[in-house]
Amino acid sequence: MKKDIKKVVLAYSGGLDTSAIIPWLKENYDCEVVAFAADVGQGDEELEGLHEKAIASGACECYIVDLKDEFVADYIYPTVKTGAVYEGEYLLGTSMARPVIAKAQVEVARKVGADALCHGCTGKGNDQVRFESTFAALAPDLTVIAPWREWDMVSREDLLDYLAERNIQTTASATKIYSRDANAWHISHEGGELEDPWCEPTKGIWTLTVDPMDAPDTPETVTLSFDKGELVAVNGQTLAPYPALMELNRIGAAHGVGRIDIVENRLVGMKSRGCYETPGGTILVKAYKALECLVLDKAALKHREQLGLEFSHVMYDGRWFTALNDALLAGANSFAQLVTGDIVVKLYKGTATVTQRRSPNSLYSEDFATFGADDVYDQSHAEGFIRLFSLSSRIKAMHDMDKAE
Repeated sequence: MKKDIKKVVLAYSGGLDTSAIIPWLKENYDCEVVAFAADVGQGDEELEGLHEKAIASGACECYIVDLKDEFVADYIYPTVKTGAVYEGEYLLGTSMARPVIAKAQVEVARKVGADALCHGCTGKGNDQVRFESTFAALAPDLTVIAPWREWDMVSREDLLDYLAERNIQTTASATKIYSRDANAWHISHEGGELEDPWCEPTKGIWTLTVDPMDAPDTPETVTLSFDKGELVAVNGQTLAPYPALMELNRIGAAHGVGRIDIVENRLVGMKSRGCYETPGGTILVKAYKALECLVLDKAALKHREQLGLEFSHVMYDGRWFTALNDALLAGANSFAQLVTGDIVVKLYKGTATVTQRRSPNSLYSEDFATFGADDVYDQSHAEGFIRLFSLSSRIKAMHDMDKAE
């Protein structure tokens, strides 16, 4: 174990793990510990008293950095433009937050002159990769400490005993059931009955959205306005990125929108089961894709879909600060220049359905698409197109017939 660390910046949440990490670092590395917490929209309750708690646990300083606006504008909105959805369902809420948090942690480390960075991620999860990949890209000179890969504590009981022995107070208990992660985009839930994929989630799992069964019996519509891929207004009200997302969260949560229950493939090789609530994000992604379908031609939309699939893995795997990430974002932003217009989404008992769409860049033409009489499309032209389009199939069939003779 390294003993030459003088000052370390810890990604601190105030939970059981990071509360134990502060004294453990001081004891095992004989160093100063600076606690760093990121406000990415998880709510005031999680941030309340955090500074005092960190100091009481042994930190010499505690920085709480407001990243809400940067998170939504510089990470969420660009990701929405890519169309990225991991394994068909997951809207990447935890994944998107990690690079902005880790980047700010590095900035604090530079500010205080630290020579090490520390996180409380376990050796089983994705987050250790996301944090450390960012550290590698932005601060390769700083030592990385991951206590869960070093210490001999293996359970919540071990951590509680460790803190009790040092008279460090904690609000955590040995009976905690779920592991949760919240930010402006979503909240995730793992643990408890979810560890059995055959077990249906109980009502106690969900904390952000109304149960769809209890949602209003009357649908509600919400209008989203976009300019070059950026959400600029909700229901006609011009809003900056973070307030816009908060408004969509409020509206969507009231109708039970955005719940999913999935088994996903973690980067480290194992599968995990989680429940996610992403009310505003679900509405935003639905609206954005509907507008894309109106303004992008077949080949462009196909390429954007392929780009989105690739980007979902780039984001999930923690490769934000890479050349591949930059290239994919540039491609998505190119397509986004056409994504201007308005989308109406109807919300009803857990569903979000696009019902209206318009754009000055729309490629939809009623003159061509009508089932009624028209003067712009000669249907006889389709015969030649089909013959050329299927020419290779015809040649193969003729070749097979010759061989059969």
